[in-house]
Amino acid sequence: MDVIKNQTLDKELASEVDVISMTIPSRPEYVGVIRLTVSAIANRIGFNIEDIEDIKVAVAEACTNAIQHSYKNAKNFYVGFEVGIDSLGIIVKDEGTGIKVEDVKEPQLGELKEGGLGIFIIKSLMDEVSFSCEIEKGTEIKMVKFLHENY
Repeated sequence: MDVIKNQTLDKELASEVDVISMTIPSRPEYVGVIRLTVSAIANRIGFNIEDIEDIKVAVAEACTNAIQHSYKNAKNFYVGFEVGIDSLGIIVKDEGTGIKVEDVKEPQLGELKEGGLGIFIIKSLMDEVSFSCEIEKGTEIKMVKFLHENY
């Protein structure tokens, strides 16, 4: 998948990073497949249960956003994993209308309505989060979780 190939971590680390890419049908029932996949990968790296659960929630939110906001006729979205020695990078890319990242505001806790917390949740659970959007071409979310030595 070109998205992953073009977005690997530093070139120095590229030899230490395994890349896994998946094309997923844009249907909610496949989010569980991604949750199981990321759980197995995170466990293999050595993340503790709490971090694995955080990663699963963040990835599920990103996948749900990809499904909800991609074009109606988009059959798939893409998930990539960059498996490092002490980190896990995850890329979720849809083929949707795209969003203006600067238009996404932090939720006002006093004015909560159903939905709209996905990006806030992802940012609070992962160590690094970045967005790349092109209007009418889609949105890409890159998340990284580092394995911390104090476990």
